[in-house]
Amino acid sequence: MIDRLIEDIVRKQSPICVGLDTKFDYIPADFLSREYSMNPLQYAASNIFQYNCTLIDAIADIVPAVKVQAAYYEMYGCEGMKAFHDTIVYAKNAGLVVIADVKRNDIGATATAYSSAYLGRTKIGDEEIPVFDADFATVNGYLGTDGIAPFVEDCKKYKKGIFVLVKTSNKSSGELQDLKIEGKTVYERMADFVEQWGSECVGKYGFSAVGAVIGATYPEQAEKIREAHPGLFVLIPGYGAQGGSAQGLVPNFDKKGLGGIVNNSRAILTAYQNEKYAGMQFDIAAREATLNMQRDILDTFDKNGIAYE
Repeated sequence: MIDRLIEDIVRKQSPICVGLDTKFDYIPADFLSREYSMNPLQYAASNIFQYNCTLIDAIADIVPAVKVQAAYYEMYGCEGMKAFHDTIVYAKNAGLVVIADVKRNDIGATATAYSSAYLGRTKIGDEEIPVFDADFATVNGYLGTDGIAPFVEDCKKYKKGIFVLVKTSNKSSGELQDLKIEGKTVYERMADFVEQWGSECVGKYGFSAVGAVIGATYPEQAEKIREAHPGLFVLIPGYGAQGGSAQGLVPNFDKKGLGGIVNNSRAILTAYQNEKYAGMQFDIAAREATLNMQRDILDTFDKNGIAYE
């Protein structure tokens, strides 16, 4: 799956992942369904799914991937999780790579169950059934190898991938991640582990399907990690609204433009609320915001001698 993601990035000239962190409050009133017979959670989830479908249709030809953040669906209960599932199916049918942003973390049988839900298969009698069936999942590695091994096994078995939290984009990440242990920070130690965990999942382009999450708000740390781990593929949140710049993304990439994919969620989901896109329908505004992000990144790449072959 990591090879396919890389090939789609190069083909579309777009290292962009659109985050579908969709809330009911984001949906314009004139788009909402007039079907009021459903209960409130059903109504919200149904509208969120339709909103996602329209957005996916608008951007599927210009981005390689979407990231579906489970929290924004869990908050609407079982109906929300149905919208989560259906969004994944719709995005995959549109030809996109799908990252389930679930940040799961546990050990043993529980970690195996999480991995079965999002990447692998659930056994029912003699059948093995895909459940959410995303292409990648985000995971938290802070329980150590026991919590990661089941995900890695499913990555190998089903040609999937994971992104392990290494250096997150939030302001307080340094409270733990920047602490030093025998001369190395916690995030550097975690990057070391991620490389070890993914050593048997390296694709033909030299990158492992076991990748890292490194925030765009920490370019110096990203540069340090990239120097130490050239085969680590990176999911990069924090561009735009959280303060990450296109220039700050550069350390994550090699001269061929490979090495990472940049997530942008709310600035695209709610682009229609931005004065720059005033008067546009939400899907058209989302497409324009995505194209502007693409131009920003590619222009910055060009200034830094980075180009897709």
